[in-house]
Amino acid sequence: MHIFYKRGHLLLYFFAVSMASCHTGQKKEVAEEKSIAAGTPVTVTGISNGPMIEYVVLNATSSFQQKHYAKANVNGYIQAVNTQPGKYVSAGQILFTIKTKEAQSIGNEVNKLDPSFKFSGVNNIKAGGSGYISQLNHQPGDYVQDGEQLAVINDISSFAFLLNLPYELKQYVKMGSVVDMILPDNTKLKGTVTAALPIVDPASQSQSIVIKVPGSADIPENLVAKVMIVKVKKDAVASLPKVAVLTNDVQSAFWVMKMTDSNTAVKVPVKKGIETKDQVEILEPKFNAGDKILLTGNYGLPDTAKVTIVQKSE
Repeated sequence: MHIFYKRGHLLLYFFAVSMASCHTGQKKEVAEEKSIAAGTPVTVTGISNGPMIEYVVLNATSSFQQKHYAKANVNGYIQAVNTQPGKYVSAGQILFTIKTKEAQSIGNEVNKLDPSFKFSGVNNIKAGGSGYISQLNHQPGDYVQDGEQLAVINDISSFAFLLNLPYELKQYVKMGSVVDMILPDNTKLKGTVTAALPIVDPASQSQSIVIKVPGSADIPENLVAKVMIVKVKKDAVASLPKVAVLTNDVQSAFWVMKMTDSNTAVKVPVKKGIETKDQVEILEPKFNAGDKILLTGNYGLPDTAKVTIVQKSE
């Protein structure tokens, strides 16, 4: 009798465990069905209308197109140097003082013989233009010969950016046009196209374009800036964010996923126009202001997909 009692308890225990397992399984199946019914979580956006500009971004390098060379005009010894590398000098400023080797040899004996002669044998070398000293070749005490280079001055008035423009883009850069420029530290400048050098590089088929910028005194030579060349400009454009537009592997077809009801999105082929960094012009079809286009969660969806909007992106 005692044995039968224990067996009854065991049977009840296994029955309870079995029922609990079935109940848990049913809950899991219901949760999975709800998840499937809910669909892929997505965010949506709408069509935008406004101006769009398509740029070509090219590099330009800062350069002093003209340099002045301070040279010795006699054979002699440098007595004084009145400048240093990187220093700004003005046109006509005395840079070097040179004493001829003859004056160095005989000293002041000539003036002792004839005071009216006023012989010193000292010559001053002046700056030929205003700018910055980029090279300083001699120091006091150096012996130099007539015509020897003493210093190089970068002419500040000749400072400009040189843009290597591919010749096929020449139609987009007109003389006198103003272009946007961005320096490596994100400083933004307005540059004016002033000249085009009459020569094309045979290898790259690019032409050097001279761009002048105002307030360029603090810009060093050989600095590379980005130049924004306007290629296409439109005033009223229907566009979508780039991430909303999908394409195939070879980028021969483009489409978006458009909501048809509260939880269904369908594939809609589109024809693109101009592009910017973040937006794409949609030429066809014409979307309405209230249409909802999938912004995220759209990648890899079938032509018709069940989705759940988790957040509306403005």
